[in-house]
Amino acid sequence: MMKSILARRVKATLLAMLAALFTLNSAYAADSDFLVIAHRGSSGERPEHTLAAYERAIDQGADYIEPDLVVTKDLHLVARHETEIGETTDVAVREEFADRKRTKTIEGRAVTGWFAEDFTLAELRTLRVRERLPELRPANARFDGLYQIPTFAEILALVQAKETETGRTIGLYPELKHPTWLLQEEGIDTVDLLATALEDAGLDGSDAPVFVQVFEVGPLKRMNALVDTPLVLLISSQGGPYDEPAMGWADIMTPSGLAEVATYADGIGPYLGHVLKADGTPTGLVAAAHQAGLKVHPWTLRKENAFLPPALRRGEAEGDTGNLAALVQLVMASGADGVFTDDPAPVLSALER
Repeated sequence: MMKSILARRVKATLLAMLAALFTLNSAYAADSDFLVIAHRGSSGERPEHTLAAYERAIDQGADYIEPDLVVTKDLHLVARHETEIGETTDVAVREEFADRKRTKTIEGRAVTGWFAEDFTLAELRTLRVRERLPELRPANARFDGLYQIPTFAEILALVQAKETETGRTIGLYPELKHPTWLLQEEGIDTVDLLATALEDAGLDGSDAPVFVQVFEVGPLKRMNALVDTPLVLLISSQGGPYDEPAMGWADIMTPSGLAEVATYADGIGPYLGHVLKADGTPTGLVAAAHQAGLKVHPWTLRKENAFLPPALRRGEAEGDTGNLAALVQLVMASGADGVFTDDPAPVLSALER
């Protein structure tokens, strides 16, 4: 009974706050410095980490596109959410690669499947991408089999072409996946590969429209010594950075922890629950990070009910579209400097951009 009463109170508080926020909508929308970061491209409308998803996000007006970067056996950076590619490609039905299936322990977790670092780029290029969440996003599954895994070089080329076409600057927000594990277990230094790629593209300066993000401390410190590109420490919902087992995210989100982050990074990318309480009010993390001189870009806004708090859901199905616009307003009210989203179009619409 008490839980039911508490849930109703939380929902009522959230709805009241949302009503107040909508009266201030135009003021928030006027903040043109708030960044809309297309999480894996417009991945709510196209299979994630494809050139089609990135281009759609750019055409919708996203400020930055975010490729997660893994690496091939012959040292090409490619865009996948994880090093394991069975979830997002057709490799599982490709008989010629059946013997590549294996189990690896990645950051303490056993993962079985096919891994990008066990394939050459030429081999990866024979695969085709599939939607990762077909139950929630059946419309995306219509594009299964159409696209290849893109290289980071191809993503750079797409951005340059779209900048020429549109006349506007399009930012890049690459994330290095498991850089410490890849270096220790596979002998591949993705920090050096990305730093070199940015330098070759002329995107290694402090004014470059690039943020490099990692869930680890050491790789960011190394990157800080190699390029002047803005850097972001990602913060997960629980635990701590893999390369610093004695350090928890809670320690990092203290004033002293944030001050330390500011010595090697320019911002943090926290789990949204660290920025907003259950009732939608700010936690104070954004204010503390700003006090340390850090930008704050929380993740991830998605339109489906499955990813929204109960008060913002609409319809019955997990894949139904909820009230994403209301969540945008809450993030804006927190003082955050931008947000990651699978759905740039409705987020930009909520911002009246």
